[in-house]
Amino acid sequence: MLRKISTAFVLTASLTALAGCGYSPGNRALTGGAIGAGGGAIIGAATGMGAGTGALIGAGAGALTGAVTSHQQLNLGN
Repeated sequence: MLRKISTAFVLTASLTALAGCGYSPGNRALTGGAIGAGGGAIIGAATGMGAGTGALIGAGAGALTGAVTSHQQLNLGN
């Protein structure tokens, strides 16, 4: 059980960090939502919550994160 939670936490943190791809807030929200939906579906299926529920939660979190951050806040080594 601890391994599932740890894996879910690491995936969520890494996907949230990548949710800021793009320069405009709309583009960042769109890519963040897509990345969050994919990650949320994986995490939801792994934890027993359900892939659909996880995708909805992940898409919302990713879109929100992408919309409220700027491309200058994240340093991805570029």
